[in-house]
Amino acid sequence: MQKNTFINFLFFLLLCGGLQAQITQSPEEFLKFKKGERFLRHHQVVSYYEYVAAQNPSQVKLIQYGATNEGRPLLAAVVASPENFAALEEIRTNNLKAIGLLDGKPTARKQPAIAWMSYNVHGNESCGTNTAPFVIHELLNPNNARSKAILANTVVILDPSINPDGYDRYANWYNQKVGAKFNANPAALEHQEPWPGGRFNHYIFDLNRDWAWQVQKESQERMALYRQWMPQLHADFHEQGVESPYYFSPAAKPYHEDITAWQREFQRIIGDYNKKDFDKNGWLYFSKERFDLLYPSYGDTYPTYNGAFGMTYEQGGSGRAGLGIAKRDGDTLTLKQRIDHHFSTSFACLDAISANSDKAVTEFYKFHEQTQKSPVGPYKSYVIKTKGEEARVKEFLAYLDKEGFQYGTAGKDYLANGYSYVEDKAVSFKIEPEDVVLNLYQPRSLFLKILLEPKTMVEDSLTYDITSWSLPYAYGLKAYALKEKLTPNGKVNLANSITKAERPYAYLARWQSFADLKFLSNIMQRGIKVRNAAKSFEIENQTYPAGTLVITRTGNERLGDKFDQILVEEATKLQVNLGAVSTGMASKGSDFGSENVTYLKMPKIATIAGEGISTTGFGEVWHFFDQQIQYPLTVLGENTLGNTNLAQFDVLILAPGNYGKILTDGTLNKIKDWIRAGGKLIAIETSLKALAGKDGFDLKTKEDDKKKESDESKLKIYGNAERESISEDTPGSIYRVTLDTTHPLAFGYSNTYFSLVLEGTGYQYLSDGWNVGVTKSKDLVAGFAGVKAQEKLKNALIFGAQEMGRGNIIYLANNPLFRGFWQNGKLLFGNAVFVVGN
Repeated sequence: MQKNTFINFLFFLLLCGGLQAQITQSPEEFLKFKKGERFLRHHQVVSYYEYVAAQNPSQVKLIQYGATNEGRPLLAAVVASPENFAALEEIRTNNLKAIGLLDGKPTARKQPAIAWMSYNVHGNESCGTNTAPFVIHELLNPNNARSKAILANTVVILDPSINPDGYDRYANWYNQKVGAKFNANPAALEHQEPWPGGRFNHYIFDLNRDWAWQVQKESQERMALYRQWMPQLHADFHEQGVESPYYFSPAAKPYHEDITAWQREFQRIIGDYNKKDFDKNGWLYFSKERFDLLYPSYGDTYPTYNGAFGMTYEQGGSGRAGLGIAKRDGDTLTLKQRIDHHFSTSFACLDAISANSDKAVTEFYKFHEQTQKSPVGPYKSYVIKTKGEEARVKEFLAYLDKEGFQYGTAGKDYLANGYSYVEDKAVSFKIEPEDVVLNLYQPRSLFLKILLEPKTMVEDSLTYDITSWSLPYAYGLKAYALKEKLTPNGKVNLANSITKAERPYAYLARWQSFADLKFLSNIMQRGIKVRNAAKSFEIENQTYPAGTLVITRTGNERLGDKFDQILVEEATKLQVNLGAVSTGMASKGSDFGSENVTYLKMPKIATIAGEGISTTGFGEVWHFFDQQIQYPLTVLGENTLGNTNLAQFDVLILAPGNYGKILTDGTLNKIKDWIRAGGKLIAIETSLKALAGKDGFDLKTKEDDKKKESDESKLKIYGNAERESISEDTPGSIYRVTLDTTHPLAFGYSNTYFSLVLEGTGYQYLSDGWNVGVTKSKDLVAGFAGVKAQEKLKNALIFGAQEMGRGNIIYLANNPLFRGFWQNGKLLFGNAVFVVGN
């Protein structure tokens, strides 16, 4: 009887296994479509992943790690063999313990590799999300020996769509434009994706360049989950131009100098796995070109600098391809083909990590142990001066906290020698007890080193992105890099101070950081009237710099006791220092009734969106107001500007872009009339080109070299064309800018500002305006700039202001809002919007 019961139970288990294989439908069965015949919508992909997880509870854990700005769920599916799934939390925590991110020692359990697969960081690179359902289905196919082998050695994390808002923007648009059958003609409407396209997220940010900075909601939520797993492999699936063959590893040069020998070797190994199906099927591909491993905020470099294998996959197609498009060679590229290629490389990279899982895990642990015990690079410690810089330091420490880095205070006075970021040389300096100290003898040491290194070594000037990003410059810090190990001796305490007083005459807030700008935005919107000191002053034994916010009770009487309540509440929330004084008479400088203490009008602001305008440039402006300072902004369509009554606005912002078709002579004359009547025009980066040399605008580009070229100089080599073209470029280099701190545009800064320069156009100093920020002859500090670009950027205008009638024009030749991560530029932009011209 017992024997029969056991046999029946065994039969039941086998039957359940067979039923599971039948019940887990393919994406085509579940969603009732054929692969490649249409674009799935995001909710359909989510429903399939939810279905698969419900059908496979012993192998799939579905995690909703966040939601997009438009409310779409962000999902990751953790897939493992039943044996590994039963120990999933142990595997995750063992991994973190082994690299020092979690206390305790790992258990003796054999550790599988962890592989993370990301699809559709760019929404209109749509075949990734359409591939993801097929990948999870095949991974769980009980009859697939390849999948079983992968899951025996690997825990796989699948993110089917990093950018659902952008993906649905594209998919919904395309599905509305395509007919019963796709039209392969590239001229057809279905291949002409309108501005801003589906590539970007809701705020028109490029999430693929936001891995390290995490400015965007999707990045913040994804990276929090990423750091809870710290995979050994991350594969990032993209698309490129229609005519391009498939790209996979090995990556192109330049590689960052700190990428290890094993990581470089695995680039070759995974390339060998990638090519198998492509060679067998005769599919075209390329490697070792275009896509390098340098800029730290990509889906391949962020994982690489954190010890993993990071790699980019690029299928031809992107937003132009639709369901099918004719190529120049006469072939038609279809969505099904694109899905098949991504499916192939998805499994190829999983095969590679599975076959090398033991070594991958061992090398990953060795990477973290070695970089923590023996940090790479000449500098081992960093000191951040805090006295008088508390607000900026707080912002920097908030970033370190987000990434989980360790730091503390010096705890005592002593002398040291180190590299000064501000002076760009080795100096002797004094360390004070409250200075912030951090060293590289900590987990994730290499990534911290790469974020802080003053100058990035670039082995090849042909790079895919910016070549410098050093955070001390980005945050405007007085920082030093030291060659010896410094150990923090205390906890950082930079709590804000609020002076308690009974019905003070006025409140004062020094204008020093982005937090102060947010404070101004918040209190203005709550009905507080604010003044601004045009010059420094002294009152009640305290000195206040130019730019200080002066918030008098006079003018705010209607608020009664709410006046004090609002100010204290907002200062506490934003950690802003708020002083209080009992008089309006300064012991030095201007009294509060002086014309040097000007009323700040709450401005009505507009910007322009549409064809010709940089998508991400517009997104940076929109996100700055809507999310970062939460201040109202009106977005005008580029085709409505000429008919808009500009008198209803105080400020008009031109985001980077090509305004040739927007700023017609008639529209430009209308804008000039509006400026003369008191309006303020703020032009950013490439938008300056639309104003340079135009009547009434005191802005001119530098004259080109008019020397006649010799016949010999015309003998150029075609093969060098790409390399010669970069002589005009500056792909993200850091320049020292000298500021006139007496001008309101520079309030809150010292006389030196470090700017991330991306535009190689050089502008002459203004002859009839204020040259607020300029470069001198040798101001390139870090990163690559071409020879011709360097020449143009010598003695050039970077930030300027011009008066026109009762209004103002602000020229920002460098974009202070670039990607939202150049924190030190935001106060300057705030000056342009709220302070200049009052």
